[in-house]
Amino acid sequence: MRIDIITAVPNLLESPLNHSILKRAQDNGFIEVVIHNLREYGLGNYKQIDDTQFGGGAGMVLMIEPIANCLDKLISERKYDEIIYMTPDAKTLNQSTANSLSLKENLIILTGHYKGIDQRIRDKYITKEISIGDYVLTGGELAAAVLIDAVVRLIPGVIGDEQSALTDSFQDNLLSPPVYTRPADYKGMLVPEILLSGNFPKIEEWRTEKAYERTKKIRPDLLED
Repeated sequence: MRIDIITAVPNLLESPLNHSILKRAQDNGFIEVVIHNLREYGLGNYKQIDDTQFGGGAGMVLMIEPIANCLDKLISERKYDEIIYMTPDAKTLNQSTANSLSLKENLIILTGHYKGIDQRIRDKYITKEISIGDYVLTGGELAAAVLIDAVVRLIPGVIGDEQSALTDSFQDNLLSPPVYTRPADYKGMLVPEILLSGNFPKIEEWRTEKAYERTKKIRPDLLED
């Protein structure tokens, strides 16, 4: 998978993309991440990328020309499955979306900044808009990192134990059940006996039951879905 990220602040992506699983995924050739500094497509001697909005109002807007020029260049080089815009005024990222995107070959992620981007970019180029929650960040870079992490870990081979990703919360609209590890007895706090029994069918029944109980208590909306 190739992921191209268009950003006005590329340094914000350095740490999230260069550690842990995402770094290993790149080192092992599962993904290629290419960051494009929007300033390189800026206008004039000062590489302008933003301007005031028509109609007045607070906040600057990312201009259409720099973004369009960058997108046109990328689109001329290869076919992209999705051109994604990270924005708070979109459908919220969920596990189903992450699963779907993990099957794609080439993605572009456009990160907003300031007050957002010229609407004409959204109208002409963007094929999918994604939010990571009902709140506003200073820019879309961290949201893009969240999306990439959620997607890349699902690519076969990225995580050593692929079954682990398939049993995460939300894969079946249930939260994960409680998990335990050694020691079985820590200062009188005991691991549930069923998990020590070796009876794997019964253990799976217990896990399903606990997952349902946790979901009903914490996220009953998932059961409605």
